[in-house]
Amino acid sequence: MVSADEYIKIVILPFMGHGHLIPFLALAKEIHHQTGFNVAIANTPLNIQYLRSTLRHDPNPGIRLFELRFTSSDHGLPPNTENTENLTLDLISKLFSSSVYLRTPFHNALLEIVKQQGRPPVCVISDVFFGWAVDVANSVGTVNITFSTGGGYGTMAYVSLWLNLPHRKTDSDEFNVPGFPEICKFHVSQLHRFLRNADGNDLWSRFMQPQISGSLRSFGWLCNTVEEIEPFGLDLLRKYIKSPVWPIGPLLPKPWVTKSLSSNCDSLYRQLAGKEPEISPEKCLQWLDMHGHDSVLYISIGSQNTISPSHIMELAIGLENSGKPFIWVIRPPLGFDLKAEFRSEWLPQGFEDRMNKSNKGLLVKNWASQLEILSHKSTGAFLSHCGWNSTLESLSQGVKIIGWLMVAEQAYNSKMLVEEMGVAVELTRGIQSSISSEHVKKVTEMVMDKEGKGGDMKKKAEEIAEHIKAAVKDELDDKGSSIKALDDFVSSIKTRKQDLYVVSARNEL
Repeated sequence: MVSADEYIKIVILPFMGHGHLIPFLALAKEIHHQTGFNVAIANTPLNIQYLRSTLRHDPNPGIRLFELRFTSSDHGLPPNTENTENLTLDLISKLFSSSVYLRTPFHNALLEIVKQQGRPPVCVISDVFFGWAVDVANSVGTVNITFSTGGGYGTMAYVSLWLNLPHRKTDSDEFNVPGFPEICKFHVSQLHRFLRNADGNDLWSRFMQPQISGSLRSFGWLCNTVEEIEPFGLDLLRKYIKSPVWPIGPLLPKPWVTKSLSSNCDSLYRQLAGKEPEISPEKCLQWLDMHGHDSVLYISIGSQNTISPSHIMELAIGLENSGKPFIWVIRPPLGFDLKAEFRSEWLPQGFEDRMNKSNKGLLVKNWASQLEILSHKSTGAFLSHCGWNSTLESLSQGVKIIGWLMVAEQAYNSKMLVEEMGVAVELTRGIQSSISSEHVKKVTEMVMDKEGKGGDMKKKAEEIAEHIKAAVKDELDDKGSSIKALDDFVSSIKTRKQDLYVVSARNEL
């Protein structure tokens, strides 16, 4: 039997992708910090190895790691494939499908925890893509909580679209989505092709629908967002799933949110991302120091995305013609190995030399330390894929957004940023879209303008940053909404656990 200080109170189960592992790890740290609870993270061996290497630089005795047996080659995946990182879309679909086979090893891990400590954990927190975890948690006498790494609006849209496939019930390109007001129309171009082609019997539907439906049976949901910045989306989500929703975000390193930066923090964030930048953060900051306040456009469309050769060419020409300084995280285009060296032929002739000599552009190959760039006073806007982690990073720094939407719930995030928050405009959608250098120039100039619409977007982004900062305030007599939400979550699961004990005791009589 384990001692009281070794008792694992919460077990968490993230999906196998850095966009999920990072916020789940941040959640584990936040729970331990706020409650003192020991938290166990369960995942496949290579993902646990990645988490272990991260925790080696930031040891936390309150976080334990459990490996779940998984052999990728058993599921039509290349050997040692346990993460979405650098996978093609076809392989990503296989990884999703194979994730249901984690059910048995996860169940066994929970049984082992119960055996060692004589009682189950207080709750299991699982990814929205692991709907089967609800039944596994129930089977060992504990409670399941679903954690959405997205925001309230994006999560609501994603859930309802996959469960209802409303675009299949109309011939119009515009359609209503169950759970949203009738006035709130969605467009077929906002759907990734997997969802656009889904009919309920396809591979993605057969995965998504039972997993999301299973997660709807959770006791409640945690959401990586802030109540004050998403009241509309959170209200819709609560009404739709008919369960408590606790917004406990943003799950970013606290010093970044409060702007009290430290050398330990920027080093930690690079370790969380699992990558080292091609150009040192110091060089990026030195380059930014040479430019005026809010004058630089930062460009990155996510660690797993790239665009076509023609897109790269048009984007480069448009940026140069705009005359606005920029930092561009650039990767080989579609059809080429993302890990290969970037070729100058993919850019206009002499482009990089001209940018270097004029100090108008800094090209960073593969990856950059994003939060350091976004937090710099010279960064005025972010051309982003609108993934939720990147969106929170941008909003926490008061940086307005230009959207180039790719996959998942990114188009729904963008819809909210444009229509509800007024902090973004869309450049284009998807990898198949056409884009011209003239359009790039026009949008860049409009957003970077400190007057007009660009100025309005900046004011609204700064207001949201203040809401985010206030939400994570953690003082004895003055707690922010996200800290209070976490407190309420912990109180609710403790009460729920006590109710389960009472029911169990009655059944034994």
